[in-house]
Amino acid sequence: MRLFELLLFLSNIGLFALTVLLKKGRRRIPVFAASGIATLLLIIHWTVEGYRVQLFFLYCITIIFLAISGYSYFKKNVQKKIPRLMLGSAYTAIAIMLVVTAGLMYAFPVFKLPEPTGEFMVGTQTFHFVDTNREEIFDEARDGKRELMVQVWYPAQTGTGKYAPFIPDTPILHYMAADYGLPGFTFQHLKYVSSHSYSGAEVSSAQTSYPLILANPGNVSSRFLYTSQAEYLASHGYIVAVIDHTYNTFATEFPDGRVTTSTTNDLFSPHHDYRTSRGNRDKLGTVLTGDVAFVLDQFELIQSGQTPSHLKGRMDLGHVGVFGHSIGGATAYDASYDPRIAVGIDLDGGLYRLRDREGLRKPFLFINSESYFEKLKMVMDNRVYTDAELNRMGSTREWEDQVTEDKKLELERMRDTAEEGGQVLYIDNAEHLNFADVQFISPIFKMLGISGKIAPERANSVINAYMLDFFDMYLKNQGGILMKGPDRRFPEVKFVTSLLTGDNKLR
Repeated sequence: MRLFELLLFLSNIGLFALTVLLKKGRRRIPVFAASGIATLLLIIHWTVEGYRVQLFFLYCITIIFLAISGYSYFKKNVQKKIPRLMLGSAYTAIAIMLVVTAGLMYAFPVFKLPEPTGEFMVGTQTFHFVDTNREEIFDEARDGKRELMVQVWYPAQTGTGKYAPFIPDTPILHYMAADYGLPGFTFQHLKYVSSHSYSGAEVSSAQTSYPLILANPGNVSSRFLYTSQAEYLASHGYIVAVIDHTYNTFATEFPDGRVTTSTTNDLFSPHHDYRTSRGNRDKLGTVLTGDVAFVLDQFELIQSGQTPSHLKGRMDLGHVGVFGHSIGGATAYDASYDPRIAVGIDLDGGLYRLRDREGLRKPFLFINSESYFEKLKMVMDNRVYTDAELNRMGSTREWEDQVTEDKKLELERMRDTAEEGGQVLYIDNAEHLNFADVQFISPIFKMLGISGKIAPERANSVINAYMLDFFDMYLKNQGGILMKGPDRRFPEVKFVTSLLTGDNKLR
């Protein structure tokens, strides 16, 4: 909650209290003075912080109080008596508006992203890439080439001016609201949320080059919603590129002002059989994996100077990692078959294209939510859903049996990577959206179970710590302490040894 909007809210409560508690003859001057203070706070708030829809009632109350108290102050002889019923109704309406405003301020705060903890300042830059070798298959017109927006965060030399905004492409915010089934204006206040990065800052000269990490958002998400993870890794000496997978995001804005929205959900229908649904997921996955390979191609061109950028020569392309969330995690796994990628991390994402290749033989880290691990554990324990559970889930036994077969193969893939130096973890009380910055947007998400019982700030710090430790171990030949086993600093992190030993024990 921002300072002046909080002071404005408190001043309106004070105004209301003065109006209700003071007798009519004594309230004229105090209420007028308090109205003046509230109006001044309103002007400062609009000028310094910017207005937002969630405070609409507060703005109305402030202006109405100023008008009425000003009229009363300058027209001293006006003695009109307001009927008690009308007065009571007005007081009740104001009280309700204040309560609603308090609720909206709580539910949709202008939050602060966690500050990165590394030694480097962070710079950011956005690239527009066009793959002339691939046709776009998710565009309704289907006659264009595959285009991608990629945002890069990197260790910066110095920063000047203000931090870059958390979401610079604000026209996409109403698409984000629509994705959650909310009115288009709901998330417009997010334009006031700041990142901790400087746009276009020079790359830090502290090292000659930095390992490159490619990152992939979840389904119908956005590159912006992984800013805190990217900034954290960049502050610890990595160049991090987060890919907006066009038509798989809720919206992507291109430099010419075009905005694309999600169409990949059209691949899936509740009327599909499991085989069709799995085939469509693999079809989507093939495109997403291709995006990662293409972006890596583009960074090779930047590194060599064939594509102009201040990142030229600053990337260590001999040490490349990849991570992703949800289907982006599956993308990270599938993209790791590329020999140019040394290591990867899957954040709570079920794998795709499981039958297309043999197991991945390189280190890979799986960090799952508690609920996703419970699904895997059901498969490990050979437990089947009861009829009552299937009814509650709205699923069928045939469908879940096929899911189980895929999960068994997924567990084999996890075991393969663990044998190559990877790990499989889960986080107590974490849910799917705790792996993205969407967890910070509203505390209501936690109440609804969309994010877990774990505090967003804690979830973020735990996930970042384990990601950094894993990347450090394989891309910098340092760290690796957290990969050795449970750590007292992170009691919510559970190592899943049952995938290796078959004894269904946790340590």
